[in-house]
Amino acid sequence: MKQLHELTIAEVHEGYRKGDFTCVDLVRHFLNRIEKYNPKLNIFLALNDQALIQAVAVDREIAEKGITRDLLGIPMAIKDNFLTLGLSTTASSNILKGYLPQYESTTTRRLLEAGAIFLGKTNLDSFAHGSSTETSDFGPTLNPWNTKRLPGGSSGGSAAAISAQLATAALGSETAGSIRQPAAWCGVTGFKPSYGRASRYGVIAMASSTDSPGPLARTIVDTALITNVISGKDPLDATTSPKEVENYPQFLGKKDLSGVKIGLVKEYLLPTMREDVKQLILDAADRLRSLGATVTEVSLMDPKYAIGTYAVISRSEISSNLARFDGIRFGHSREAFCPESKRRILLGTYTLSAGYYDAYYKKAEAVRTKMIDQFTKIFKTYDALIGAVSPGPALPVGATKGQPMFGEMEDVLLEQSSVAGLTGASVPCGFVDDLPIGLQITCDQFQEKKALMITDCYQRNTSYNLFPDLEKTS
Repeated sequence: MKQLHELTIAEVHEGYRKGDFTCVDLVRHFLNRIEKYNPKLNIFLALNDQALIQAVAVDREIAEKGITRDLLGIPMAIKDNFLTLGLSTTASSNILKGYLPQYESTTTRRLLEAGAIFLGKTNLDSFAHGSSTETSDFGPTLNPWNTKRLPGGSSGGSAAAISAQLATAALGSETAGSIRQPAAWCGVTGFKPSYGRASRYGVIAMASSTDSPGPLARTIVDTALITNVISGKDPLDATTSPKEVENYPQFLGKKDLSGVKIGLVKEYLLPTMREDVKQLILDAADRLRSLGATVTEVSLMDPKYAIGTYAVISRSEISSNLARFDGIRFGHSREAFCPESKRRILLGTYTLSAGYYDAYYKKAEAVRTKMIDQFTKIFKTYDALIGAVSPGPALPVGATKGQPMFGEMEDVLLEQSSVAGLTGASVPCGFVDDLPIGLQITCDQFQEKKALMITDCYQRNTSYNLFPDLEKTS
């Protein structure tokens, strides 16, 4: 019999219906696990002191009405760059230490309206500037598979919360890999909706033209349920799409992938990539073929060009977005910015300055357009593209020291899809050195149902959806 922390959303709801346990039981179970393991892993920065009270209300609702809301009584971990009423939001920066938001982000409001209970706020790279959580002003989160390794980032805390089984599901955000990369390093499932599918209102901005809220969970089925809840037009965010939100879970459960065309991106098998990592991706391609999909090699722009393109665009937008943190309206002095944030502000201000805008920012946007055009063309033939999520497994703690481009290098295989606003998943596909490796499955913009369907079929036909034993984690 599964333990409470091992249950999926559907299994939690089934347990509620049968009376096997209550919401109070489940929330208390997670809070006890957090109390035990968080001091070692540094995943949660703040806990919700109303969680058990909210669980009592859920139990009352279930007794009176049954389960009528999609996420009723589901304990979730929330990345600490989403504004949450009554719960501090710091973006892991000393500038916002102790900050209590005056309103709720649209994404977290939708989760609450669906019945979710927030256990607390999770660690991230300061202002999401990084791919490791090592830039957090409150110390790095450690990887539950091996505490000498990093969990990835910037949603490292949320990914680690699922890996350590400290919540049923978690919320993250991605600018250029910040959901999928930590999901891969922590061996969990992460899903990035298309840009504009989920609202950015109330999310502390990093790069406004690529920021995308999305879920991390035990299975792709759970991410589909959450994506269903958080998606849709928001009158408070003009960048959200008016496209109808399809009922994503109904597209799952396919027995095979007959008729599906998948492109294996040859440029994503980097010359510097370890052979055992490459082999796992090739094995995943074979598994997709065995499920009926047609998998052939395709070519994209060399991912090295995404590094410079994303670096210029993101830092330009960062310099603009962080201008509001002046120590006057809210927050502390700008001296409290961490070194990584300062570097990004300086580079972004430089690229937008007179005489350099055309040479850098405008050129980066032109390359971005070429990337989008290339994806548009290739998706006329293929339903999805696959490759590794990251060049290798989780790196050691301290790997970011003296590496100002660490994030870009570790997200090199994801940046093109994020810059183009595409949708995609990270799903476990094997292990090297006892550390998980992730497979990216990427689809065209607003093809969430297709990405979820393919990922679900792959995940149900593989056995890599494993979780570490924290009692044995070194």
